[in-house]
Amino acid sequence: MPLQDEATDVLARLVRFRTVNPPGDERALQEWLRDYLAEAGFDVELAGAADERPNLVARLTADGGAEGPVLGFLSHADTVLADPDDWEHDPWGAEVVDGFLWGRGSLDMKSQTAAEVVAAAQLARSGWRPARGELKIICVVDEETGGEQGAQWLTEQRPDLARCDYLVNEGGGAAMPYAGRRLYGVCCAEKGTFRFVVRARGRAGHASVPALGENALLKLLPAIERLGAGRPDWDVTDPPRLLLEALGEDAADPAAAIAAIADREPRLSALVEPMLRITFAPTMIAASEKINVIPARAEARVDGRVPPGLGRADVERRLGEVMGGDGLEVEFVEEVVGNGSAVDTPLMDAIRDWAGEADPEAEVVPTILPAFTDSRWWRHAFPDCVAYGFFPHRHQSWYETYPLLHAPDERIDLRDLGLAAECYSSIARRLLG
Repeated sequence: MPLQDEATDVLARLVRFRTVNPPGDERALQEWLRDYLAEAGFDVELAGAADERPNLVARLTADGGAEGPVLGFLSHADTVLADPDDWEHDPWGAEVVDGFLWGRGSLDMKSQTAAEVVAAAQLARSGWRPARGELKIICVVDEETGGEQGAQWLTEQRPDLARCDYLVNEGGGAAMPYAGRRLYGVCCAEKGTFRFVVRARGRAGHASVPALGENALLKLLPAIERLGAGRPDWDVTDPPRLLLEALGEDAADPAAAIAAIADREPRLSALVEPMLRITFAPTMIAASEKINVIPARAEARVDGRVPPGLGRADVERRLGEVMGGDGLEVEFVEEVVGNGSAVDTPLMDAIRDWAGEADPEAEVVPTILPAFTDSRWWRHAFPDCVAYGFFPHRHQSWYETYPLLHAPDERIDLRDLGLAAECYSSIARRLLG
């Protein structure tokens, strides 16, 4: 069976498992994958913190145990929720309409699970074995709520199962059309998360006579507006610098580069700009608990995303540029430094070589993900692991896929599902022989 046809069948089966997290309940899906991969010749183990939520690791080793690199294909089995009333087609029906398979998880990320396992299974059934090293298929639970029972648990509690030298995960790959060019982004790094609370203090009073109080909410609002509208200065790290250079722009002048990109393709500039600086997004606000009381205290919670390698001191400096002082209090409640992998690696070479054969007119460029994925757990547990996000789409561009993530009417062009399966088969053969 051609890779695309088999991947379509597998994806449809996976979508029909309702693995909305919470609660997840991924066991039935994982057991189906276990049987599918075991039948193809993999050694498969299910392991997890909770019996109903096991992680899956399937292994295919070199004949004779020849030493070599371990290549992992990673995905997660859980999804976010879906309200059928908001959808054109049943989110768990896996209907194929006009060349697209519709359903929750069809992009994030049961499609990548299907492409990875089908590529690996067809290789194994054909008699292929790594000439050296090992191929692992890893499907974890609990990604959508942080990975405590999934990637975090697996890398910390079962490093023997999790360890990889090279890892392919979500976070990049959808084509980015730009000025007549087609770019495949390889996610080489992920921004960190620095979240904080901004507080203002005043004096309570009866709301019927506002002048008798000192309204903390009014003190806070200008800072919120500055945080939402302000732009900190640039912090350009290696992957986006290389991306700007690939686009033909001067990385030493990010403002001019972004303006030039926006002039040609505003949708691409919206993706690239957050890669180049710290961002602040006010998302929650709280003040008086009663409508007739002037609030003596008000606070806003802010989600900050920070390029890899930058820490709290950098965040505080950029925060001062945007918000200023005004006597407000700032308390950091979460500090996670960004993570990344080197750009010049054998895994990148394998991706470029595949693209050169499968889509000679396309270009492969490094990117940073403004958010984060499970790759961070592998980079933390195994510092030498090269982890990239790459799920190639040629027909359904990044501009079309990104608005569908976590949204109604999520769907994938089945030609891209087949393209990804061919890619993963190629990467395995190129890296493992």
